[in-house]
Parts: sequence; structure tokens; C-alpha cells
Amino acid sequence: MSPSLSQIFAVFLKIGLLSFGGPAAQIALMHRMLVDERDWLTEKQFLNALSFCMLLPGPEAMQLATYAGWRLHGILGGLIAGLLFVLPGAVVIFALALLYVTYGDLPLVDTLFLGVQAVAVVIVVEALLKVSKRALHGMPHWVLAGLAFVAIFFFAVPFPVIVLAAGLYGAMVATTEATPALPVAVSAKRSLVTILIGLAAWGLPVLFVDLAFGGTILTEIALFFSKLAVVTFGGAYAVLAYMAQDVVVQYGWLTPTEMMDGLVLAETTPGPLILVTQFVGTLAAFREGGYALAIAGGAMTLWVTFIPCFLWIFVGAPYIDWISAQPRLNGALRAITAAVVGVILNLSLWFALHVLFGTVTEAHIGVLRLWSPDVATLNWPALALIALSAVLLLRVHLAIGWVLGISAAAALVLAQI
Repeated sequence: MSPSLSQIFAVFLKIGLLSFGGPAAQIALMHRMLVDERDWLTEKQFLNALSFCMLLPGPEAMQLATYAGWRLHGILGGLIAGLLFVLPGAVVIFALALLYVTYGDLPLVDTLFLGVQAVAVVIVVEALLKVSKRALHGMPHWVLAGLAFVAIFFFAVPFPVIVLAAGLYGAMVATTEATPALPVAVSAKRSLVTILIGLAAWGLPVLFVDLAFGGTILTEIALFFSKLAVVTFGGAYAVLAYMAQDVVVQYGWLTPTEMMDGLVLAETTPGPLILVTQFVGTLAAFREGGYALAIAGGAMTLWVTFIPCFLWIFVGAPYIDWISAQPRLNGALRAITAAVVGVILNLSLWFALHVLFGTVTEAHIGVLRLWSPDVATLNWPALALIALSAVLLLRVHLAIGWVLGISAAAALVLAQI
């Protein structure tokens, strides 16, 4: 017997409140609560849906929750499950972002956040190690990762171009085999109606804001994060890798330090890591118009980031069993994930340079781009804090909350020396 809406609400609210630790931990939590404890999904349904969500741009854990709700109670169930996965963390991020813009420039706060930034560097390195173990199988994938790193770090090739090239390569070299027929229950007309409703829900609020208020920061935020929602295949760190340098270098919305602070705040709150986009949108809008515009900017970021996630699931869910058996799609996914390893390596180096050195300049030699740190501005306390955080996270495997507390306390001690 299918669960009631009230049961779905209660379970997914619990999942939303407990979804700390990134997508791997969140997926494991959902598996335990939906498959092991309640038998709401079979193992095959869960794994097929997970494979499908990994093919999509955006946060796979949130999309998996939306699929589970859809499977149990249709579109209403999917909306409940997806929203409850996101909203608890979004409320916390709003509060933390507003506190950050209010008190973030105090000397004591700056010192504490130096410890936070050191942890951020190690978090990204840890993600690099985990993703590379899962993604790099055989020399072709290592070569893809290396080419992706060179392309984005030295030649500033846009992330969408890297994703497209890797996906095309993976699809072309994939071994083809027989696949099952399309499920008989699929309605092309219903799929088309769902697409039109989803596109309207995604785009009409953006159009209204643009017409009502003109070309404000809200329009820029909407367009940037809408593009991000379409091209960021490869998980949460692919989103971050695409976004981080653009919002700092191209748009100037945040400093590298603020970007790393946002990452750690999103890492330590419930919900998907992609909520770091909400932090970015809130800070960017705050600088243009204060607290009211900051809340509007954060809300706009949430809207254009997550509405597409619902659209992908509600359109694709009836086709999941068929899509999961397509070798070319899976080949494209594996190639994209391999390329993302190189992109995350780029992000790791970029973060580390901006934490360790007070001055980092961007130099160009023809089409070649180089990041040049001023060695004289090396921040020795930051180096010590990164080393401490690396030992605690990578060797001792201490929980991230404890590592953040220890690193922040160590930063205070070093400031007194």
C-alpha cells in the first residue's frame, strides 16, 4: 500500500533535516529510510533512479528525493519530497548569509574564517580524491581529466564546452548493445504538457522581474544561475567549479575568500551543497541594494536553480527504466565525470592559491592564462591550518564539524602569536 501524503511529508522532512554530509551521505540516508526501513522503493527502482539522476545537471540527491516522492504519490508527492529536501537548509543559509554580510568584516570574525577557509581547501581536495576514485577507470579517463584541467586552468575554456566535448567523446566510444523497448505507460502528450508548464514556471517569474524592475542584479542572477542549472553535469563540485571563478573573476560579485566561506557554510548545513549558490546570490544582491534585495537575490537564485530539477524529474521519471539501459548515455556520463575530476583539480589549486597568498595576479601570454602568486605574501598561519585540517579530515577522519571548530580555534591561537 502506498504511503499517505502526511507520511511522505513526515519522512522527507526528517530526511531534509538530517541531510548533512554531502550527496553520498544524503543518498545513503534516503536508501536506509526508503528502501531498508519502509520498503517504499525496491532496490532496483532506487538504483535505476540514482543512475538517471547522475545523468542530469544539478544536485543528484535532491533529484533522487523528488523522484522518490513522484513514484510514491505523483507530482504532488515529488514537490513535497523535493521541497522538504531543500527548504530546511535554505532557511539556514539565508540566516547565515545575512549574519555574514552584517558581521563578516570584524577582525575576530575574519580570524575565525581563516580557519574555515583552510578547511574549505581540504574539503575540495577530499572531494577530488573521492570523485577520482569513482570516475577514473582506465587511461582514457585519466587523459580526459588531464585535458579538462589544462583546458580550464591554462586556457580558461568554459566549463560547458568541456562538458559537451567530454560527453560527445564518451557517447561515441561507448559499446552499444540491445536495449529494452520504451515503457508502454509513457504519454508523449503528457510529457509535452509537463515541459511547457515547467518552462513557464522557470522563466515567467524571471521575465516579470526584468520587466517590472529593469536590468537589475536580479536579472543577472537569474540568467547566470539558469545557465548553471542546465550545464553543470557531474555533481555538486562540478557546479562549484563552474561557478566559483565566474562569480569572482567575471562578475566580481564575491571575493575568493567569501566564495570559500560560502562553500563551508553550505557543507555544514543540511540540504544539497548546491545551496552555496543561494549564498552567492544573497551576497551579490546585498551589495547592490541592502537586506531586502539580498533576500530577493537569494530567493531568485533558489528558484532558477531548483525549478529545473523538478522539470527534469517530472519529464524523465516515466522513462527511467529505459534511459538507465542506454549505453551511449552512460558512456557520456562516465566521460563527463572523468572530465569533472580535472575541473575540480583546477578549483583545488585556485582555492589554495587564494588562501595561501595575499596577492595572486592573473597573467596572459597569448591564449595561455597563468595565476601568479606573490611569494612574499605567503600566509604562514593559513599553511599551518591547511596542514592541520588535512590531517584531521584525511587521516583521522574526524567529522567536519569538529574539524571546523578546531581549525577556527587554532586560527585564534595563531593570531595571538
